[in-house]
Amino acid sequence: MRILFTGGAGKAGKHAIAYLLAQGHRVLNADLVPLDMEGVENRIVDLADAGQVYDVMMSYAGFDELEAGTGVPRFDAVVHFAAVPRILMKPDNETFRINTMSTYNILDAAAKFGIRKVIFASSETTYGICFADGTRLPEYLPLDEEHPTVPEDSYAMSKVVNEATARSFHARTGGDIYGLRINNVVEPHEYKENFPSYFADPKLRLRNFFAYIDARDLGQMVQKCLEVDGLGFEIFNVSNDDHSVHLPGDALIQQYYPDVALKSQLAPDQTFYSNQKAKDLLGFAPEYSWRDFVTAPRAV
Repeated sequence: MRILFTGGAGKAGKHAIAYLLAQGHRVLNADLVPLDMEGVENRIVDLADAGQVYDVMMSYAGFDELEAGTGVPRFDAVVHFAAVPRILMKPDNETFRINTMSTYNILDAAAKFGIRKVIFASSETTYGICFADGTRLPEYLPLDEEHPTVPEDSYAMSKVVNEATARSFHARTGGDIYGLRINNVVEPHEYKENFPSYFADPKLRLRNFFAYIDARDLGQMVQKCLEVDGLGFEIFNVSNDDHSVHLPGDALIQQYYPDVALKSQLAPDQTFYSNQKAKDLLGFAPEYSWRDFVTAPRAV
């Protein structure tokens, strides 16, 4: 496929693009910072500017595409990962403006140019827990896509708005627009760097539901979304199958979620951030676990 990918220079984007290239796709990266990766062309684009988005949505992906003499090819799909990635980086109103306007512009341009597949990055923060002021707990576990999304921070608010915007564009076009509520992204090198501290203090993972998504499995999730057509508008949690600390699930529930309802029974290592919908509808099958890369102390 010929894919326009936004935000490919970011932590999640660069791994997703590497995965897509390995599947044989052609990728044009639109970002404020170029991605230095063999096989990837870049456009420096301010996605909050509609004119720039319209231009790149109908752009050549490289000089070789001039040779056919048949004009600019149309993208088969858009993967939109670009965003201000969290709070406390830019002023709150700028975070909200950039994230919502860039997503609107991408969806609007894709709709008007007839691109029928858009995959966009939403976030675990939509559930209102990650960036809450103080401790906030989920209403139930495992946390699935039906859980209320009532955040209080500008970043998560922007993601909730983006989901509503995407649903409206689907109503207009009937195309496939899939939103990914991505859990905490872990790069391969971070297992040995960060996970020992999680074993020493599991509470460090409370705001992420003790869950994670390996960056390479996130790439697989994007590929699965590209492969499966006809779902219309859908939202998917994205996580690995296990939680990110060495304690068994019942011990974590007893210590951190004693009054939280259980929607279904959980296996000892099963993630609290349900990825079942992605498995059922897309065939998502995470391949990686932190247990393959680092040894945890024995639980006492």
